[in-house]
Amino acid sequence: MTLYLDYKSPLIQYFDDVNNNRLFTRDNQNYINVLSAQTLNSLDNTSLLDIFLSQGSVVEPHYHQNAAELVYCVAGAASVSFINPFTNVVSTYPITPGQVTNIPQGWWHWEVALTDNTHLIAIFNAPIPEVILASDILRLTPSNVMAHTYCLNEAQLRETLAPIRMSTFIGPPANCYQGYVQSPPPVQPEVYGYQLPGPSAPMPSQYGYGQPQGFPYAPQGQYRQF
Repeated sequence: MTLYLDYKSPLIQYFDDVNNNRLFTRDNQNYINVLSAQTLNSLDNTSLLDIFLSQGSVVEPHYHQNAAELVYCVAGAASVSFINPFTNVVSTYPITPGQVTNIPQGWWHWEVALTDNTHLIAIFNAPIPEVILASDILRLTPSNVMAHTYCLNEAQLRETLAPIRMSTFIGPPANCYQGYVQSPPPVQPEVYGYQLPGPSAPMPSQYGYGQPQGFPYAPQGQYRQF
């Protein structure tokens, strides 16, 4: 990708503090910060997520339809798993500081923290990585479609999936106890810098709708973007 910008313009940004770009917060030990062209508009074909996890926390299953992902372990330890769509084989790679796992574009994958204070950096070859989350697929696909397609009991399916009321990002949810979600929070947890796909419940402007002032071009498509 070649980025054409007016580098004489005072609107072009060359510095950003990723600590200020919160994508998602579950609690003070589990959160994700983001750097993309929405926060640093001179970025060309790169972006990243700065991920902090406690032991047992999971970056939920998902895929990036427009980018490959390189997961680098800064601290702690994690397992990175994906499904190879050409072999239908699930592979898991434990990583510790200095080690990486590469996930090709569009592959279904997830990460699990093996220790407290795990710190991962996910690097993408796109200025704004798009993402499809398992929680969104499960909660937004009509239950009658799922039940009919896979020959399931729709009432049981609806009951099972009812606790998934929002995008999870990092699981289990903070209000999960022994596998059951208790009293789901009435609002989406703090999320920054992406756009929701299609018709979804509106969220306040602080959740990252729209473009920062001076953003030099518009993101493509209607997919969720970091």
